[in-house]
Amino acid sequence: MIRKLLVANRGEIARRVFATCRALGVGTVAVHSDADADAPFVAEADQAVRLPGNTPAETYLRIEKILDAARNAGADAVHPGYGFLAENAEFAAAVTDAGLTWVGPSAKAIAAMGDKMAAKALLAEAGVPMLPTWTDGDEITDFPVLVKASAGGGGRGMRIVRDAAALAEAVASARREAAAAFGDGTVFIERYVEGGRHVEVQIFGDTHGTVVALGERDCSIQRRHQKILEEAPAVVPPELRQRLHEAAVAAGRAVDYVGAGTVEFLLAPTGEFFFLEMNTRLQVEHPVTEAVTGLDLVRLQLLVAEGAPLPLAATPPTDGHAIEVRLCAEDPAQGFRPATGTLHRIAVPGVTASFAPARGLRLDSGVVDGSTVGAHYDSMLAKLVAWAPTRAEAVRALAGALARAEFHGVATNRDLLVRVLRSREFGAAEVDTGFLERHDEIFAPLLPAEQVPLAALAAALASAAARRADAPVLAELPSGWRNVPAFPQLTRYATADGGEIEVRYRLDRTGALAEWSTEPTSGSTVTLVEAAPDRVVLDVAGVRRAFRVHRVGSAVFVDGPDGAASLSELPRFPLPTAELAAGSLLAPLPGAVTRVHVEVGQRVAAGDLLVTLEAMKLEHPVLAPTDGVVAELPVPAGGQVETGAVLAVVNPEEDPR
Repeated sequence: MIRKLLVANRGEIARRVFATCRALGVGTVAVHSDADADAPFVAEADQAVRLPGNTPAETYLRIEKILDAARNAGADAVHPGYGFLAENAEFAAAVTDAGLTWVGPSAKAIAAMGDKMAAKALLAEAGVPMLPTWTDGDEITDFPVLVKASAGGGGRGMRIVRDAAALAEAVASARREAAAAFGDGTVFIERYVEGGRHVEVQIFGDTHGTVVALGERDCSIQRRHQKILEEAPAVVPPELRQRLHEAAVAAGRAVDYVGAGTVEFLLAPTGEFFFLEMNTRLQVEHPVTEAVTGLDLVRLQLLVAEGAPLPLAATPPTDGHAIEVRLCAEDPAQGFRPATGTLHRIAVPGVTASFAPARGLRLDSGVVDGSTVGAHYDSMLAKLVAWAPTRAEAVRALAGALARAEFHGVATNRDLLVRVLRSREFGAAEVDTGFLERHDEIFAPLLPAEQVPLAALAAALASAAARRADAPVLAELPSGWRNVPAFPQLTRYATADGGEIEVRYRLDRTGALAEWSTEPTSGSTVTLVEAAPDRVVLDVAGVRRAFRVHRVGSAVFVDGPDGAASLSELPRFPLPTAELAAGSLLAPLPGAVTRVHVEVGQRVAAGDLLVTLEAMKLEHPVLAPTDGVVAELPVPAGGQVETGAVLAVVNPEEDPR
């Protein structure tokens, strides 16, 4: 039996595996980069071993370092989690060759499914339906097509190509991104199906020849080819569900599969389905399967790795419906680029469990209050799962919990997730992988622009209450009261989208709001009901609204009934700052410049690619904002930059008129 398990991963999946280990009495070992030294998963492990460095290539992708850590800590088994080396056959073989128990499928099965072209050929022989696939772009005559990474998944190295002219650059870019994420830049191309749904089947096998399907999941809501929402069971007819399960089990049996795996299919609008790939690991979205089956999939992984037979021989019945959303550190004001910073607060109301199968709300998070979100790893912060007896109830519960949650300090995709859940089409299960591309309105923030001034007023009143609480003099006078009414209190805030709001207010001797105004204006009639340092209640046109206010330095986070606002109080007398050259293009987040596509003095057109920045395992193109001439390129290829660093300067062309 396994006595001590090393998890060769980080974040919430490490915490998830540790939770089951604690329940089973198995000791735990974490490995961590320097950037993760203070991360929650490190603190929760019984032992932790440092992997010097920060980037995945220096740490979590170094097989020899991880094996040394296992030996030094006395671990007798290794769980790979997902991502990093989870689907690396060389790693699986190295673990078993070192005399350790590998919690996963055999290296042979990983290799067979890791070479996705070979996997397609093998499974086609087993009767699993396939899409047309190419490795040579010159053979393609019909578009659109999809470029995919042969190793790994998660949307890394994936590109839709709609014409032949764009194919070469898409393949080159996909190769770079796949190499950075998985250490393997091999890609292939397959036909792209418009309007398709991403439906996958969870399978499990043991060393006694059993392979069973544990149900299916719909993962069609995707952005940048990455799943952001998953649900179980999928809304499909029973006959189609049965055929999906049979095809998935056939795929598992074709490679003598052992452990947890996922067979992914593309479900066409016609009702046909095609094999996409097989993930030889536990999936990010496994909690929805756990919720509807009641099974602990990590426990099953450990039992099977110990040689025990699966405790079930057929697909288990499911109960209710479960939906998971991935909360990611992404800035909506910057086109959902990955965001970094300190997470000052993460609080979700009504959570009943974490890292274990449960009904109600489950939160699996890799971060806690005070965690630092850096640029070295994936942007996912946490997963929130709702289980309910029906799909409609699960949708409503999850949307409500997300909308009321507090995520302070790092921008997230929370508003996008809530809008997806509350959309008519999602409620009717009318989804496909192009869902977000058709719904621009879903990207709007929950808090309407006209309500932001009210949030700013609440922030100003809460700050005034805090100052009064900290100043025990003239306690009988309310903060903000002025003997000369011509001079109201004035506070200015910067908003998350780069704008500014100026709040002016005056309280009378009783503490009532005598007058107030904002620029831009809110146009609302407001009465102050209550003001405390962390809570303000306003009567807005006869309707009371409560605002929760959290202040950290100059940052103020306001959560109200209509949405949340992140504000930054501006100094009354700002210090002078150095001016940037006109046409400066700044790094949106810390990262590495992987390619410089132009030269100083080169004439460029608006939209031309100037620099490629890599951060959080994704490529971020830096484009020319206007026609002009490249004046500066201060960072060479390979250079590391921090947020706000100048990447390029383009001098605009003067209008000849």
